[in-house]
Amino acid sequence: MSYVINEKDIETIALPGRDLKWLVTPEMNQSDQLAFNVVNIKSGNTVKPAHSHKNHEELVYILSGSGKAYIDGTVYAIEAGTAILFSAGSIHMLRNSGDVDMKVACFFTPSATLKDYTFHEEVDFPE
Repeated sequence: MSYVINEKDIETIALPGRDLKWLVTPEMNQSDQLAFNVVNIKSGNTVKPAHSHKNHEELVYILSGSGKAYIDGTVYAIEAGTAILFSAGSIHMLRNSGDVDMKVACFFTPSATLKDYTFHEEVDFPE
């Protein structure tokens, strides 16, 4: 099934450290192979808690802004144009350490929802 939608027409979900908009989900019946959301992280915010996806890969692409990515204990500098592949099971989170909002496109395979997140409250973003 082909599908066209604009993120401005999607309801925003406020989550710790970010605002999220799901554009492709299993419930929407557009694809059974992938899911897609757009995340906006305000300056100074960190996506919390750290999380993983047991059976899903996540590819994120930084559309605007800059910051850091935490992946399994290692921190990487990121900026607009950066792509990050979180392998299934990797514990990760993003931090916006820039002066403007960080906008991130997030792709999941196979298709995922928030129910597929495993949260790791015990993991803090290193300072």
